[in-house]
Amino acid sequence: MRAEELKAIQAPIKERYREAPEAAVITLKAVGRLDELGIACKVETGRGLVEAGLHPATGGTGLQACSGDMLLEALAACAGVTLKAVATALGIEIRGGSVRVEGDLDFRGTLGVSKEAPVGFRAIRVAFALDSDADEEKLATLMKLTERYCVVYQTLRTPPAIEIRRA
Repeated sequence: MRAEELKAIQAPIKERYREAPEAAVITLKAVGRLDELGIACKVETGRGLVEAGLHPATGGTGLQACSGDMLLEALAACAGVTLKAVATALGIEIRGGSVRVEGDLDFRGTLGVSKEAPVGFRAIRVAFALDSDADEEKLATLMKLTERYCVVYQTLRTPPAIEIRRA
């Protein structure tokens, strides 16, 4: 896709959101079904059913998806799509590349082995390997704007209010 095509697609959407800001606020949803027999949760992704279970470091078999991995995968997907959209809008040619997301997790926290160990990731790193002839200044701008507009990255960086309750 070229910059003109992306701008043509997004222009009416942006105009609508300028005229009616409330139209830009959309509630995304995810629903999981608890497995009746095992320690698993089946999540409908819109592209298929994903069965999540325990990570092998907490007693899982490794045959089910791990929600921690899924979080990192969501970040990789969002960062990759955002980078491609920004590159397209700026006219920066990206012939190919990859995004690698790694997260450090101390499983003692989630297993209750140590109260000092955090429950959750203590560090997450996102790295892009890009095939592009763009100069360093353009690539730096691309990275800065990718960071700014990546929804998952910004959500992790500045968490929203979140609650857990029984319905």
